[in-house]
Amino acid sequence: MTQVDVNMFLGEYPFRDIGRWDTPVLLREMTRVGTDEAWVSHLGAIYRRDAAAGNAAVYAASAFDPRLRPIPVVHPTQPGWVAALDEAVTRGAPAVRSDPTLHGQAAAGDEMRQLLAACAERRLPLMMAVRLEDIRQRHPDDVATDLQPWAVRQLIRSHPTAHLIITHADREFIEQVHFGSTPEEAARLLWDICWVWGPPEDHLELLLRTVGIERFTFGTGVPLRLPETSVAKLDLLNLDAKSRARVTAGNLRAFTASPPS
Repeated sequence: MTQVDVNMFLGEYPFRDIGRWDTPVLLREMTRVGTDEAWVSHLGAIYRRDAAAGNAAVYAASAFDPRLRPIPVVHPTQPGWVAALDEAVTRGAPAVRSDPTLHGQAAAGDEMRQLLAACAERRLPLMMAVRLEDIRQRHPDDVATDLQPWAVRQLIRSHPTAHLIITHADREFIEQVHFGSTPEEAARLLWDICWVWGPPEDHLELLLRTVGIERFTFGTGVPLRLPETSVAKLDLLNLDAKSRARVTAGNLRAFTASPPS
């Protein structure tokens, strides 16, 4: 059964020492938990204004091993962001990411709406994280706010064919967005499972029933989270093989294969 991790990172985390996560380390972690393909962004590109060096490292990692799919970071407030988006298309990136709250920018402001529209024109999903670390663990210098549900709702409504992949969302966040969106809007959203609680709370099991299994995909948040956590959630659900395959790869394939209409 194919397992695709939509949410992994290379590089160094700026707020605490987690070591340098380079390509061999990431590939070793993938092998350890049975991941066949990883969508990878660079932590340095996310947190720095200039994402070019981090994006270059992600492209190099993908060239080294095609199991690593590049997810470049695009900052729409910085010069050259359109060229960075076009480079992503040229290099075959399956999506791009932008995390404005990590820079104190408006999550649903004009710049992000322009980026989302440009992604839709190029048939690229835009990936955003609710947070990368729990606020209780953050370094005092990390003053970023979490992405808010209302911002996701505003963004998905701002363009009729835009697609969003949201990572690191918990049950309450997902419910607020999903049940506050139209069915058409909700169909253009995909959620990773890395921040959704499993047993004994069984938040993931509840969401698969109420929101719909087709709206979820596998992600771990490595190296800021342990990959075994996401694997264990699926193990404890006792899903049949077909349902598990949808979460581990099928839903993501369908979401990215269906061009915006």
